[in-house]
This record gives sequence, C-alpha cells and structure tokens, in this order.
Amino acid sequence: MRENEYKEILSALLGLLNEGVHIVAGQGTSIFYNSVMARMEQMEPADVVGRRFEDAFSHMDLESSTIYRALQAGASTVNQPQRYINASGKYIHTINTTIPVKDADGKLLAVIEVANDVTQLSELCDRLAHLQSQVGTQETSKKQKLKRYHFSDLIGRDPKFQKSMERAKRAAQNDMPVLIYGETGTGKELFAQSIHYGGTRSGKPFIAQNCAALPSNLLEGLLFGTAKGGFTGAVDRAGLFELANHGTLLLDELNSMPYELQSKLLRVLQESYIRRVGGSEDIPVDVRVITTVNEDPVDLIRQGKLRQDLYYRLSVVTLNIPPLRERRGDIPYLAQALIEKHHAKMGKRLSELPRDVLRQLMEYDYPGNVRELENILIQAMFMMDGDSGFTTELLDLPAPGKAVDRRGTDFQAGESLQDYIERIEEETIRTMFDRCRGNVSQCATCLHMKRQTLQHKLKKYGILY
Repeated sequence: MRENEYKEILSALLGLLNEGVHIVAGQGTSIFYNSVMARMEQMEPADVVGRRFEDAFSHMDLESSTIYRALQAGASTVNQPQRYINASGKYIHTINTTIPVKDADGKLLAVIEVANDVTQLSELCDRLAHLQSQVGTQETSKKQKLKRYHFSDLIGRDPKFQKSMERAKRAAQNDMPVLIYGETGTGKELFAQSIHYGGTRSGKPFIAQNCAALPSNLLEGLLFGTAKGGFTGAVDRAGLFELANHGTLLLDELNSMPYELQSKLLRVLQESYIRRVGGSEDIPVDVRVITTVNEDPVDLIRQGKLRQDLYYRLSVVTLNIPPLRERRGDIPYLAQALIEKHHAKMGKRLSELPRDVLRQLMEYDYPGNVRELENILIQAMFMMDGDSGFTTELLDLPAPGKAVDRRGTDFQAGESLQDYIERIEEETIRTMFDRCRGNVSQCATCLHMKRQTLQHKLKKYGILY
C-alpha cells in the first residue's frame, strides 16, 4: 500500500471522530485539520494545512494556546479547559488534550491536539446559574418582606444616637440620597429600612445588596442587569435598579465597590437611567439610593476607596451611628430588648436581667457592637440550665478593663503600616474567636465577615479550629 493511500485512510478515520483534531509538524506547519475542528474555529482547512500555526491563527492569543506551548516547550496537557475567540469573533469553550510526539532522540516530530467543543454545555451551565440566582433573589425578596424594621425598632436614649434617629426621620420625609456610616454591627441597615418604611416609598420594593459579597465582574451585571447577546451566554435579566424601581436600593459596604464601577453608579444617580451590561437601550429608573460604609467617608476618599464626586452625590443626608462603647447607657435597654426577643424561642423564661449582669455587660467594649451584644446574650441563654436564672458566670467576657485597653494598638518601633494592620487584625480575630469558643460561624457574624474569609485568615495566622 502506498504512503498516500495510508494518509487517505488515516484522514478518513480521523474525519469520523466527533472531536476536533489538529496535527502540527515539529517545525510548526499544520499537516492535518479535520472538519470538526474547522467548524469549531470557523476556519477553512485549506487556510490552515500547509501554513505555519502562528500565521494561520494570528487572531488568537498564542501564549494561551496549548498547541503553541507544546511546540515551544514540548509540554503536554490533558483535559485542559480553554476559552478563546474563533475566527468569526465568537467565544468558544473547549476541553483539549495536546500531546507532543517525539522520536527516540527526543526530537519533536509533531503535536497532536484533540478538542471537545463544550460551548453549548458551558452556556447551559451559565443559564442554570442564572436561574439559581433568580430563585435566590426571589427567596431573599420574600425574607425582606417578612423582616421589616421601623423607627420603633431602634433602641437608644443616648443623645448622639437620638440625634442620628431624628435626622433619619427627617430623611424619610423626602427622597434625598442618604449615606450612613458607622462600625460593623451598629445597625446601619436597620436605619436604612426605617427610612424606607417610614417614608412615601414604603409600599414599594426595598432591596439590599452587600457590595463586598460579589466580585466586581458579577456586581455590575447584578446592579444594572444584562442584555441578551451582549456576550456569550448572556440573557435578558433585570438588575437591582430595575427591581427596586420606585422603591429603595440599599448598597451596603459601598467602600468595597470597585473604583471604576463607582463612576458608573455616579452616572446612574445623575441621569436616572441605567444601561444593561452588553445592551444599548437606556432604561429610566426612579430609585432612592441609601448607602452604608464602615469607615469615615473622608478617610475612605483619602485612601482612594471612595470617589469624592460620588460621595458628594450620595451624602445629601449623612448619618453617623455611634459605636456601642460610646453609648454604654443604652446597653441595659438593648440587652433587655434582645432577651425579650430571643428567650421564648430558646425555651427560657426571663423577666429582666440582674443588676450584676448588666453592670458586667456595661464594662465590656463590644468591637462587634450591638450584633456582638446579641450574640453574647444568645450564648449565655443557651448555657442556662432550665429556669435557673441569668448569672454573670454565663457571660463569656474578658475581665473588666481588658477590653478597653488600647495600649496594644500603638505602632511598634520599626513596624510598617501593613505589619501594624495585620497585627491588629490578628489580635482582633484571636480575641473574638476565643470569645465565640471556637465557633467559626459565630465569630464570622460578630466580625461581619464571610465564613470563608475568616477561615482563610485563621489559617493565615495559625489559629487552630
């Protein structure tokens, strides 16, 4: 049998495969390119076979090509996911196995690549993820409808707290943007909900989104929506601005929003319309925006975490929620309200807290603020034996004075700013982790941190759990 007959048989055999096959000779010239691969990459075999690989595929990022890496370094890859643009400009998803073929002396003879087109499967997965997110949004919306806070739920007699509440009540009577700042756990979302449900938009949607909960590439689509055909796998989906139309949108932890996305938010606030990601239509929206930050906004501007022009747009009304350590006189009222909120659900009978318990609670500094106070009380009630009463022994607090000792927060000689920040972070996490008795979920809640983030930091600082 002649050599050319062997080639014809081999070509016919490879042509029967459902996978794309591309063979490139060791010197870089393509010698075989089947119809399946041609259909995936939108190339004609005549434009590939006989040409150097980098010339035929000049439109591709060669550094990410498994064939190119095999030609350059003799590297083989097995079941390697790839996402790249074909000749028609469309993104395709493939799983490639690329094998360099060498002779007995190690000389590269050829590179063989077999590719499975999984573009449709990838798009189906994206659509499934979208459907799941829709279900999650609906469930979140249901929960938000059930969990509403009003000004009557805000507890505090401290003059600073009362001043903030009076400003919030005035803000509820108009549609001006509101910027709320305060430490983690001070109750910023309670203020935001009270403003919404105490105002003229109370019968319209209230939607909250934590800007730190999603990566920037997903946050933009979530806020402004996506347009079908705008990118591979994109579907028509309303964003949070559209869902909150005529109502209120709370953007929590705005300082976690990427700087470049803040400029797009500013444009929406100025022009009152949004444009979905990948779309060309301007969609008018009527949304009151309330934002929260957990640091002083002036410091955030100085650090480059908050755009100054956006700050001026959002801070028509500003509310500063004082930390619990600055309003210790409110602790007895808060503690009593929290006990009444939880004791029945936990099967405990409590009328009021003893004075020695209140005195000890008032001596603690609460880095996690009201949220931490609530957590401490829940833990204590959990440890109660029947109706034996609430005693100081049930409180897992540091000795008086230790919590407010600030000596460890001073800079140490030769310490960089980054070292200082990490040291304070480690001390805070260790203290809170001990207080939560090694319960990761409770510690994450007190620190207003995602559980996965806390687990990463526990490993980073060598804290066993």
